[in-house]
Amino acid sequence: MKKTLIIAFVFLVQVINAQNVYLTKVEKTHENTDRFLYKINEVKDAEYLGEIEVQGFSKYDDEVFALVYKKAKEIGANTYSLKPFENIDGTKQDFNPSNYRLSLYFLPDAKLSEQTGLMYIFASSDKNQKIAVNNKDYIISPRSYIVLKTVPGEIYTVSTKKLLGSTIKIQPKDNNSNQYFQISAAKIKSDNTGTGGLNLKSGDIIGLESSYGYFLSTIYQQQKAE
Repeated sequence: MKKTLIIAFVFLVQVINAQNVYLTKVEKTHENTDRFLYKINEVKDAEYLGEIEVQGFSKYDDEVFALVYKKAKEIGANTYSLKPFENIDGTKQDFNPSNYRLSLYFLPDAKLSEQTGLMYIFASSDKNQKIAVNNKDYIISPRSYIVLKTVPGEIYTVSTKKLLGSTIKIQPKDNNSNQYFQISAAKIKSDNTGTGGLNLKSGDIIGLESSYGYFLSTIYQQQKAE
């Protein structure tokens, strides 16, 4: 009887923590070999393909991204935007990590404009993270991130501020790309997306591939880097 209750409890926990990703709408498909999947804010030049809905909460964001990526590539999407749910009065609801929608698009590379010369640093999904960048301290809340402007050629030292923590040095050569890092992620199981969700790992500091970085910036909250 006790064993049965334990099994039932484990199953219930799995159900509560399960996150499902559904391709809820397909307007059209597009043939392309793009391996990236980027967030866009301006969609006027993008070709609308469909919609994804994510239901249920999971702290394992890399696994959720793998499912989102797979569904998006089934119809040839290379970009997306967050599609907020609406209240009865037509106002947009606040973002809910347990249930959200993404509109999928195809956008030619020539029309894809990216923010560049920025460093994104994400906390883990379940606890505050204290870090230092060039000896300036920051505390990042769970499921939040900060954005720092970088200067080509300058060296940036990122430290987790722990006795046995990690330190990395970054020297951007130009402003043609962003840098994405996550501190003390609870779990990283890349790469099952084919995009290289995890580029490198140095102890508690994890370098992220840009598509996954864009995704975290969509579902995490930005806080001011003061």
